[in-house]
Amino acid sequence: MRSKKAQSNSFMQSFLRFAVLFSIAFGSLATGFLWLVTQPLLQTNETVAFSIPPGESLRVISQRIEKSGIRLPAWQLELLGRLTGRTANIKAGSYEISGEITAWQLLNRLTRGEVSQAQITLIEGHSFSAFRAALNAHPDLRHDTATLTDAEIIAKLAQLPRQPTEEALAINPLTLISLEGLVFPDTYLFDKGSSDFHLLTRAYLAMQRQTALIWAQRQADLPLQSPYELLILASIIEKETGQANDRPLIASVFINRLRLKMPLQTDPSVIYGLGTKFDGNLRRSDLQTDTPWNTYTRRGLPPTPISSPGFAALSAAAKPSVSDKFYFVAKGNGTSIFSHSLEEHNRAVAQYQKGNR
Repeated sequence: MRSKKAQSNSFMQSFLRFAVLFSIAFGSLATGFLWLVTQPLLQTNETVAFSIPPGESLRVISQRIEKSGIRLPAWQLELLGRLTGRTANIKAGSYEISGEITAWQLLNRLTRGEVSQAQITLIEGHSFSAFRAALNAHPDLRHDTATLTDAEIIAKLAQLPRQPTEEALAINPLTLISLEGLVFPDTYLFDKGSSDFHLLTRAYLAMQRQTALIWAQRQADLPLQSPYELLILASIIEKETGQANDRPLIASVFINRLRLKMPLQTDPSVIYGLGTKFDGNLRRSDLQTDTPWNTYTRRGLPPTPISSPGFAALSAAAKPSVSDKFYFVAKGNGTSIFSHSLEEHNRAVAQYQKGNR
């Protein structure tokens, strides 16, 4: 029999061999792991785009990324995610990866949710139909509302939790007849591949916030009964001029007329009421054709806004100039001339619109 000493020496030799082999294996694994996380996945001039839907597993995400063209086998990204304990931290969204990015940097971007973004600009004075057309034409949005009617969109908005701004504006989506004027014109950033309904909701809530804020700071004794009426007036001001200096005076003309219950007699509102019947030429017969938006045949504000007003038009409606003006006419250079009496106004029209100098 072997002595206990010989057995002990044999055990130590075996242990040392195992320790050396383990160290070599661990070192190889560590070297391989270090190579995995630091090796560039793309060439400098390459760009790869991919999307991660909500709720996908790390394995499916890894396969999706491999298929996008990134030179990272799915099993390696999955292994990296599990070894670092970040399996559940990957954020859904659209991503654009470019340059000499490594697997470690890629995982960091996925867990931080550094999604690729696009933008869309909604222009002051445009209609809700123009807003919808812009959404439908944008290539980076998911077009969830493209087949919906305006009424169906209103119904979807009514399903959202009620917002404090809706209460402040006395807006109930269930009773809305139109979304005209209820989206705020601005430039919006969004994640590529996100829903157009989500963006529409953002613009809808932004208009409520802006209107509620300005309504709270309005002049005293305005002949306006609600923030929604402020919004209607602002939409008319937006269509009447793009000149910053003229907006408060134009607002004062309409406020003065509302106080005396005079018809507003604003052409953009008449044009809006004509809809597709308007061919670009406003005729006298159009001014006599009654619609809810004809401010020649009906007194007071029209029933809805006629465009999406910007912050400046909203501010002008809430804080008009103090004046004695009841008329204005465009001078042809983007500005307007204002008059107190009809006689003065007729002279201005003759000078600036009929060419009688």
